[in-house]
Amino acid sequence: MGLFYFMEDFFNSIANFFQNSPEFTIQVIKTLFVIVFLWLVRSLTLRIVNKNVESKRTVYKWRKNLTYFSAFLGVILVAQIWFSALGNLSTYFGLLSAGLAIALKDPVTDLAAWLFIMWRKPFDVGDRVEIGPSKGDVIDVRPFKFTILEIGNWVDADQSTGRVIHVPNHKVFTQEMANYTSDFQFIWNEIGVLVTFESDWKKAKDILSEIAKEETDQFVENAKEQIKRASKSYLIEYRYLTPIVYTDVKDSGVNLSIRYLTDPRRRRGTTQAIWERMLEEFAKHDNIDFAYPTIRYYDNPKEGKPGTVPGSKK
Repeated sequence: MGLFYFMEDFFNSIANFFQNSPEFTIQVIKTLFVIVFLWLVRSLTLRIVNKNVESKRTVYKWRKNLTYFSAFLGVILVAQIWFSALGNLSTYFGLLSAGLAIALKDPVTDLAAWLFIMWRKPFDVGDRVEIGPSKGDVIDVRPFKFTILEIGNWVDADQSTGRVIHVPNHKVFTQEMANYTSDFQFIWNEIGVLVTFESDWKKAKDILSEIAKEETDQFVENAKEQIKRASKSYLIEYRYLTPIVYTDVKDSGVNLSIRYLTDPRRRRGTTQAIWERMLEEFAKHDNIDFAYPTIRYYDNPKEGKPGTVPGSKK
């Protein structure tokens, strides 16, 4: 019974307060109206988007942007309700901003970096980026941090590790950042193939050139179109986009380097396809052998010296 009387007195006190403060009551009602109105507009808009848009990325962007816009507009409208004049509002925001800048340096920088990310678009959700020691696919962008699904690290060929890394937004101001997929959505990859000096390296080079052309032909035409678009914003000049095999000499043999364009997310798949085709084709030719570091031992101390032929009587 005591709790019942306490609750009754509490609600009576609130009711008397609102009755004696009509101006305050009106401000509270206006505030609630603004909040409910913005929430309804956001919910109805999202429902329409979900029904008419199939792309998960597009729905995600709509949801994020509507949330940010509603929150920003709500703060402005509620502030105008509770502050009688615009001059007082400006003074309030000026003092608030100065205090936040001093007390919360990193969060304020994160917020400024978020505005930079939203405006200049150095990356977007779904892009593959590398910033500092971390690299991965961007899966979320928020006012104070962005989140990436890590690739590489202990896993070969830029495949996912499964770890989620949260990066403070201000890192875009202080560290170098690479974007694998923005504007020009392909990367150059290289595969080194070492054959013996005794092998028919010219034949091996022709085989590798043909394999690389067949496996990467799908990327070349698309890359040409992307370069045309990217050249409007960046000075990108590629004379050749077709795969090429370079020749070099190493200690153990002739090194043939295949250089070709590939999708960053299909790098390991294209590498595997080229290696499997290469192993199958080289197996058909007795005059092509892979090279590897070796050490030769001689029973006769004179063998192997310059001017000495193994097995001679000198």
